[in-house]
Amino acid sequence: MKTAPIVPARVDFPDAAPPDPALPDTALTQAPDSGDAQHARASAFAQAGHVFLRGNALPGRWAGRPRFVVLETGFGLGNNFLATWAAWRHDPQRCERLIFVSIEKHPLRRDDLVQAHAQSPEPRLARALIDAWPALTPNLHTLDFEDGRVRLMLALGDARDWLPALVAQADAFYLDGSPAAANPELWESGLFKQIARLAAPGATASTWCLARPVHDALAAVGFRVEKRPAALGTREMITAFFEPRHRPPPAPGRIAAGASTRQVLVVGAGLAGAACARALSRRGLDCTVLEAGTAPAGQASGNPGGLFHGTLHVDDGPHARFNRTAALATERELRRMGPALPWLQWGLLRVEQAEGHLSMQALLATTGLPADYVQALDAAEASQRAGLSLSQPAWFFPGGGAVSPAALINTWLQEAGIVPHTSASVASLRRSGERWQACDEAGGVIAEADAVVLAAGTANVALSAPWLAGPPWPWISQRGQLSVLTPGQASALPRLPVAGTGYAVGMPDGRLCFGATADVGDTDPTLRVQDQTQNLQRLAQLLPSLQVCGASPADAEAHTRLALSGRVGWRSLVPDRLPVVGPLPSAMPLQRAEQARFWPRHPGLLICGGLASRGITWATLCGDLVAAQITGEPLPLEADLVDALDPARFGAKQRRALT
Repeated sequence: MKTAPIVPARVDFPDAAPPDPALPDTALTQAPDSGDAQHARASAFAQAGHVFLRGNALPGRWAGRPRFVVLETGFGLGNNFLATWAAWRHDPQRCERLIFVSIEKHPLRRDDLVQAHAQSPEPRLARALIDAWPALTPNLHTLDFEDGRVRLMLALGDARDWLPALVAQADAFYLDGSPAAANPELWESGLFKQIARLAAPGATASTWCLARPVHDALAAVGFRVEKRPAALGTREMITAFFEPRHRPPPAPGRIAAGASTRQVLVVGAGLAGAACARALSRRGLDCTVLEAGTAPAGQASGNPGGLFHGTLHVDDGPHARFNRTAALATERELRRMGPALPWLQWGLLRVEQAEGHLSMQALLATTGLPADYVQALDAAEASQRAGLSLSQPAWFFPGGGAVSPAALINTWLQEAGIVPHTSASVASLRRSGERWQACDEAGGVIAEADAVVLAAGTANVALSAPWLAGPPWPWISQRGQLSVLTPGQASALPRLPVAGTGYAVGMPDGRLCFGATADVGDTDPTLRVQDQTQNLQRLAQLLPSLQVCGASPADAEAHTRLALSGRVGWRSLVPDRLPVVGPLPSAMPLQRAEQARFWPRHPGLLICGGLASRGITWATLCGDLVAAQITGEPLPLEADLVDALDPARFGAKQRRALT
C-alpha cells in the first residue's frame, strides 16, 4: 500500500458562526480545504443519531451480538464515533464489543480536536478521544476504550488507498455526507466495489448525500437503496441494504481461524505468548499458557531491560510501515500499563551512523512524519538529552523507551488472570476431532483446546514442522550476549536509552546494560570474555565520553580483570526480518499459489514467532493480530502487511520464483 505524508485539516472556528437552521444555538466549524461545513456539538449528535444510527437501525441491530463493526468513510471531527459510542454506553442490550473503523485523509491536530469538542454533549467521551489521539502518521491506529470493549480503528490517509487495504467485515457503513462535488474521491465507483467487499452479510449503509451517482453506485454493487425522510434541514437521506445476488468466497488466509473458538492454548510464556494471551483474554476467550521453563520470560524475554521504538525510511515500505504501526501500538499499550509496571523509561535516541543532520532533516521533510513520532537531533541536542557526549546526530523517538521484559510479561498475564503452567514442555501437537492437543515426549496430553498458538521462540521450529505445507521455514537461531556493569563501574548512566551500534540502557538500580552480540547458529550458553570485549567496544562507539572503571570501554587491556556479568539468550528470526504471524498453511493451492492469502489453512492452528530483537516493539501488535485472526474481527494491519507476515509467504515466494 502506498502512503503519503499526512496533511492535517485546516479548520476554522469562527467567533460568530452563522446559526444552524435546525438548531439555532449551535455553531458550525468550517473545513476550508474542502469548503465542507462540519457540524459541531449538539447538532452533530442529532445528525449522527438520525442519519447514521437510525439509518442503520442502531442500536437495535447490535443487541446481544458478540461484536458489531461500523465502517465510516470520513472521520471528520469524530462526532459520529462519539455519538455511536454514547449510544452503545446507554444501551443495556449493547453488543459485547463495538469496533468503529474510520478513514480520514486530513485529521485534526490535537489542539483543534480540543476546540472542536469544547462544548461536546458527551464531554467525558470527547476527553477520552482527545487523550488517545494518535501521532498523525499514515497508519491504521487502534485506540481502545472501555477496557477494550470499544475500539476505534483510525486509518489516516486517502480512502482510495485504505478501502482496498482494509481486512474487515462491516455490519454498518457511515458514508461520508460531504457533497460529491466537495469530496469526489469518496464517491468513485471503484470505492463502492470495495464497500461491497467489506460488507458482512446483512450489512446496511446510510448517507445524506443524495447525488444520483451515489444511489446508482450502491445499487450496482448489491445494495437495495431507499430514500427516507431526513432532518436538520435536508429533505431526504439514503439507507441501503446489502442484498447481493452473488459474492466470491474469501481467500482461505482471510477466513477466521477459529470463529467458534472458546478455549485457546498458547505455547510459550515469553513476550509473544504473553501478548497473545492478553489479547485473546480481552476478547473473552479462555487461555491456557504452557511454558517449558520454570517461569515465564525465558530466552531473550528474560533480559533485564529491553528497548522499543519505531523506524523510518524514505520509501516507507513494508518494514518501515509495520515497525511504525507496531511501535505506536506498543506506546499506547505501555502508557495504559505504566502505573502497573515497576520501571518504564520514555524517550529513546538512535544514533545515526550514515547520514548527517541535514540529510536527516531532509528525510523527515520527505516522509512528513510528525515530531511526536520522531525528531532529527544534531549531536549537541542528542548529547543534551542523553546526558552524555555523543559524537553523531541521532533520531529521537518520544514514544520509544525501555522496560523490563519480564515485568511486562508478568503484568500481561496477571491482567488476564492467567497463571502459566510451567515446566510444561510441549513436544508435539495432535488433532483430536475439532480440538487441538498439546502432548509431551511420551505422547501424553498436557492440555487441549479449540485452537493453539505457537509462541515458543526457537521451539516453534519443531512444533510447526509436521503441520507445514510448502518449503521448510528458513528459521535462524541467533545467540545474543548482553553485558551488565554494576553500579559505579560506569562513569555515568545515559538519561534515556541509546541505540545504534548496539544499545545502552541505565537501570533504576544503577546498573548499565549494553550489548548485544548476534551469532547465528551458536548454541554456547556460557558467558564469554570475547563477547564482553565486543560489547565494550560497541559501547565506546555509542557513548564515546563514557568511562568504565576509569578507562575507555574500548581499552581491552584495562578491562582484562573486569568480571563477566550479563546474560545469554537466543533470538528466533527469519531472513526477511519480519515476524511470522498467522494461521499455518495446510496445503498448496492449485491456483494463485504465488499469493500467500490463497493457501488453505489448518483451522485453529496459528503461530506468533520470529520477533528477533524487537520483541517488545512487535509483541503487542502481533498478539492483537493473532486474536483478530482467530475471532474474525477487523485486522489491525493493512492487507499487504498481513501478507508480509503470513506464514504462507515462504511457499508463495517459492512459487513466484518458479513462474
